Amino acid sequence: MNDQTKSGLTDDELAVEPTVFAPDALNNQVFVVSGGAGGIGRAVAWLFARLGAHVALVGRDKSKLDALVAGLASRKLKASAHLADIRDADAVNALFESVFTTNDRLDGLINSAGGQFPQQAIDFSVKGWNAVIDTNLNGTWYMMQAAAQRWRDRKQKGSIVNIVVVTTHGIYGIAHSIAARSGVIGLTRAVAVEWAPLHIRVNCVAPGVIESKGWDVYTEQVRATYHRSNPMMRAGSPWDIAQACVYLSAASGKFITGETLTVDGGGQLWGETWTIEKPRYFGDD
Repeated sequence: MNDQTKSGLTDDELAVEPTVFAPDALNNQVFVVSGGAGGIGRAVAWLFARLGAHVALVGRDKSKLDALVAGLASRKLKASAHLADIRDADAVNALFESVFTTNDRLDGLINSAGGQFPQQAIDFSVKGWNAVIDTNLNGTWYMMQAAAQRWRDRKQKGSIVNIVVVTTHGIYGIAHSIAARSGVIGLTRAVAVEWAPLHIRVNCVAPGVIESKGWDVYTEQVRATYHRSNPMMRAGSPWDIAQACVYLSAASGKFITGETLTVDGGGQLWGETWTIEKPRYFGDD
C-alpha cells in the first residue's frame, strides 16, 4: 500500500521506519489503541504490531480502520478493527468485553483518540467546550476505567499510556483541550497510586508540535510558525510519539508510573505555540 497518510508517512514507510526496539519487544501481547487510524494512532499501531503485538484499533470510521488492518495484515502483522465512540461509556465497556473475550488478555491501552478546534477561548460556545471536554477527558477516562476494572477482576497487570498535550507551557488557541488534557494528567497521577496495588501502571506522553493529522485544522499561516516553537527548530514525527509509547508500555518502563513524558524538542523550555493567529500585542517575530 502506498497511500499517503496524513501523518506524512506512507504505510510502506511506517513498515520500515527505524526503531531502537527489538523486533520481539511486545511479542504476543495485546494492546488497545484508540484513535488508531489517526496520525499518531496509526504510527503507534504500526510500531506496536511490528514489535509482535496484536493491536486492537478503535475508532468511528470503519473504512479507515479496515484499510489499516488490511495494510498490517498484508505484512503479516496482527490487528483487528473495533467500532466505538469513546464518549459513550456503554460502548467502551462493550469494546473491552469484546477484546477480552477474543484474546483472553490485554497488556496495555494507548489512549490516542482526541481532538480540538482552534479558537480564542473567550469565544467558545457551550457546545464547543463540552465537545472537546467530552472526548478528551471523559472519553479517555471511560477507556482507562473500563480497562482497569477488567484487569482487577481478572487479576491481570496492565499499562495505560494517555496521549495528552504540553500543558506546562501553554499552547494558545486550544484552551478547552489544555483544560481536558490537564485533567487527564491529574487523573493519571491520582490513579497511578490507587492502582499500583493492582499492578496497573499509568503514564502520559505529551507531544509538542508533531506533523500529523491534527495539523489539518490549523491554517497554513499558523503552521508556518511551528518550527519556531522549540529550540530544535523543527516539528516532530508521529513515530517519535510511537516510540515513547513503547518505552513506557514495554519492559523498559516497568518502574515508571504516574509520569508525563514530554516529547516536544524542548518547546516547554523555549518557544511558544499558537494555533490561532498571534495577536499583534505580543509582537511579530
